[in-house]
Amino acid sequence: MGRIQARTLTEEERQELTQGLKDRRGVVVRRSQVLLMSADDGRAIGEISERLNYNRESVRQVIYAFNADGASCIYPRSSARPDDQRAFNDAAREQLRAIIVCSPRDFGCETSLWTLDLLADVSYEQGLTTHRVHRDTVSETLKQMGLPWKRAKQTIHSPDPNYAGKKSVGTGSKRWR
Repeated sequence: MGRIQARTLTEEERQELTQGLKDRRGVVVRRSQVLLMSADDGRAIGEISERLNYNRESVRQVIYAFNADGASCIYPRSSARPDDQRAFNDAAREQLRAIIVCSPRDFGCETSLWTLDLLADVSYEQGLTTHRVHRDTVSETLKQMGLPWKRAKQTIHSPDPNYAGKKSVGTGSKRWR
């Protein structure tokens, strides 16, 4: 197997690598050094590795990436998956928006109040998600949709005009008369 070396640099690539030496990110500086040492000085991977105190395999990967993709390989790429990782896609979010204005009873639930767990269950049952998601996922999705979630509070209404006063007396410790 022949010696691995960076191919001849174009003028644009040389300028980009020279700029890379001044970058604030160490990885960009190190990759630029590797490529300039390989292309300009013809140094072997082992020599570059020793001189820069850089792993031999990393030096090899930088050179391979440069030979395949050009000088853009000095910049770190996102490690995020390129596909959409959201539990609720755009269509499912709109369906979720429609669901929360309905009563849970419309979906066969025994309560009239939505909870995050109940929304997660109904979302899965209605096919909005591929699996049963955690309530935190539902909460974050609602937040991203501009619908901050607050826990439902049950309020008791009474026809008694003095109910509010009686209610405030009834809270706290019990009174014995």
